[in-house]
Amino acid sequence: MNDTRFWLGRRVFVTGHTGFKGSWLCLWLQQLGAQVTGFSLDAPTQPSLFAEAEVARGMQSVSGDVRDLAAIRDAMNAARPEVVFHLAAQSLVRRSYVDPVDTYGTNVMGTVHVLDAVRQIGSVRAVVNVTSDKCYENLESTHAYAESDRLGGYDPYSNSKACSELVTAAYQRSFFASATGAVARVGIASARAGNVIGGGDWAVDRLVPDLLRAFERGAPAIVRRPRAVRPWQHVLEPLAGYLALAERLHRSPEHYSGAWNFGPRADDMRAVDEIAAALTSALGDGASFTVQAEASAPHETGLLLLDASKSRRELGWGSWLELEEALVWIAQWHRARQAGASVRQITLEQIGRYEARIGVTATETTAPAVN
Repeated sequence: MNDTRFWLGRRVFVTGHTGFKGSWLCLWLQQLGAQVTGFSLDAPTQPSLFAEAEVARGMQSVSGDVRDLAAIRDAMNAARPEVVFHLAAQSLVRRSYVDPVDTYGTNVMGTVHVLDAVRQIGSVRAVVNVTSDKCYENLESTHAYAESDRLGGYDPYSNSKACSELVTAAYQRSFFASATGAVARVGIASARAGNVIGGGDWAVDRLVPDLLRAFERGAPAIVRRPRAVRPWQHVLEPLAGYLALAERLHRSPEHYSGAWNFGPRADDMRAVDEIAAALTSALGDGASFTVQAEASAPHETGLLLLDASKSRRELGWGSWLELEEALVWIAQWHRARQAGASVRQITLEQIGRYEARIGVTATETTAPAVN
């Protein structure tokens, strides 16, 4: 993030605002003073960060499905945003095996609908489409994937995110790039992040939520695929990248349109059992886990590394929280909630701590609550 004043009073549209990452982003935007409109289905989990942190209290929240072109177009036309963050997605690999049609419908046609709404509305200046590090053709080698590497995806989820990338590039070239040498009207970019972790994630089939649920029951957590390596990072790390990218797109759409990786430093790309051990240590109080291999399970990648040097070099973005510290933050968030603290306040406090870490002073004037 380069200039918090950029967001003061800025009209921002967020799809998927009821999800884990969307809720953190909307709270941060509210703290920065943006006028936020969210468009999403109901929160995907119970409990949810969206409900517990009262995210809707500081924004306009619209219930809708990105698979409905008319609905997304009407909501965006009413909001007249300058910046759009597209986060709405079916985000689970295992669920994509169970319901591939829904996965492709949401992740591919949802992207088409959002970008087509942008095409028809004259207010938008910057769009960040959040996809996934799994969009690459993963050969499970020690090569860290850069933005120029081939797209692919083995499973329906990963493949649908590669398709979303292709849609984004096609719309950017066909409708938003300048063919005459004039400055492009809209900056369009995709953002590929690693495995995000943080307080308030209750999704199924994700490592950290599964560990926390087991700890709350007083039972050892069960860890599958213990040696699988992923690019882990606290949720605030990629969100800071998305905010910085949106600012740059708004100011220089021709230069910053395209694909961007937001991954952790190389030594924070760790195996699953290392994450489980570090989180149990941070939680204490008898937390433990056990490894249990599955006899039959759908394919999941065993090794995935991400090269974020472009974002570090051109956006000035960086990984500020080491993995062990990020896990301590999650444990602190979790314990504070269990002790009855305000979830909204816990989350805003961690956003403030992160801003202080990266040298950003939060804007004191915040957007008014929308009734």
